[in-house]
Amino acid sequence: MSFKRFKKQNFIIDSANKFTAGKMTKRDFLKKMGMAGVGFSAYSAGMLGGPGRPFFGNVAHADGHSTTPPEVADFLREAGKPYAGTTIRYTSEATPPTNVLNELKSEFTELTGINVEIEIVPLEQVLAKATQDVQGQLGTYDIYYLDQAWTSTFSPDTIDPVEYYEANPDLAMPGFDFDDFSKPLVEGICEYDGKWIGLPFDIPIFTLMYRKDILEKHGIEIPRTYEDFTKAVEMITAAEKENNIYGTGLQAKSGHYSLECDWTQAVWGHGGSIFGADKNFSGNDEQGIAGLEWYQNLLKNAPAASVTSTWDGQWQMGSAGQIALCQSWAEFFPGWNADDSKVKGLWEMAKPLEGSASLRSRDDVGFGEIPGWGHQGGSSIALSRYSKNEEAAWLFLQWACSKDIMTRCTLIGGFAPMRNSSFTDPRIVERKGLEGSGTTRHLDTVKWTIDNVMASEPDLPIWAGVANNEIPTELGKLLTGQEYDGSAKKCMDQIAKLVDAVVDEADLG
Repeated sequence: MSFKRFKKQNFIIDSANKFTAGKMTKRDFLKKMGMAGVGFSAYSAGMLGGPGRPFFGNVAHADGHSTTPPEVADFLREAGKPYAGTTIRYTSEATPPTNVLNELKSEFTELTGINVEIEIVPLEQVLAKATQDVQGQLGTYDIYYLDQAWTSTFSPDTIDPVEYYEANPDLAMPGFDFDDFSKPLVEGICEYDGKWIGLPFDIPIFTLMYRKDILEKHGIEIPRTYEDFTKAVEMITAAEKENNIYGTGLQAKSGHYSLECDWTQAVWGHGGSIFGADKNFSGNDEQGIAGLEWYQNLLKNAPAASVTSTWDGQWQMGSAGQIALCQSWAEFFPGWNADDSKVKGLWEMAKPLEGSASLRSRDDVGFGEIPGWGHQGGSSIALSRYSKNEEAAWLFLQWACSKDIMTRCTLIGGFAPMRNSSFTDPRIVERKGLEGSGTTRHLDTVKWTIDNVMASEPDLPIWAGVANNEIPTELGKLLTGQEYDGSAKKCMDQIAKLVDAVVDEADLG
């Protein structure tokens, strides 16, 4: 290992530990990570210092789905014999798949005799622990949870699962089927320089959700475009505001990444982009201004709490029956339909809104940005090159990402599976008619969105910093009337100056 890389890793570890201890602000931490060339997907950066994603309700339905396929069970019993008594370790933030996997891991131990310790910590500590592990090649952790923005950073420290599978036939789970993983997710989350650094594991993504009872009451068609959506939310607010029901609800808290997520989708939806091909901020062009003005109008048709709400507050609005339409995280849907929800069975899902303008071409944007109708964030899990229990960890990784377990994770947690076969698995299909806990009727729309219109924010080390600070802070000033006199143009011009300055300072322009 080069001395330069060693110093960089020390810098990352020290910064993460200071942030965890409250001795460094989130803003400074993200800035230092940008200086070190370590990005966060901005979605994950929004979770820093927090407990994870909290908006799920009572959705668990594991009963009757706990049988591992016989050929897989036989394989694990035989392949696991030499490693019985071994303990493998995996560290992760509190993502829905990790939480569910933590509930199911005893089944793997029963089959193989291999013990599994899953350490769930805040995201900055996931980074610190993984960095410390690779710096000293310690092998403390056998499996790493990797935010999609860390793919290149940890590429030298992980084992390509495709190559490992082919090179170790005695440890190759029957029917594992790499081609079954969603190709857009593989390309967007876990491939780097022609190599798989891990396996896709988590994919939050935007879709449209609507209250079917309210739309039917007012004779409103399901919105397909941004223009349709505007008309619908205005009509519903006018008709239902006295009943404390609004057309939509937003995650528009000043200075929080949730606001940046909403804004980004609005810009893409009006034909704009965050950066141009010249690597300058482009949110202040005609299309970007149109997107922000559209969002400003939505705020007039949303609960006042929208400007103090993140994704958690937006989820609460939907769960409480306070809003009728929402373009946001598909993960909301299972909780809104759970048995303890006030609006059980009333929410439905549709494809994300499309704009009248065409999406901006990838040739016309910078830093790997992918404009699309469905904003996403995602992660992978990977086998450490320094694991002292490589074979045992590989057996667990295959089990955790197998067709059966991925499907069962979705059945229990309601989130999008990583495998194509999960969407057509009979256990998923039979729940499409459910209106309460365990429903899967939203997953066809999620799959279509992933396969066809999945969008990604720019990929550059300083992005998480500006997406969590400069952009949502200035947007918040506009939306709360603190500055800019309601002018989207003035706000965007100021953001352009701030973002371009950060890009230039990092010598990325």
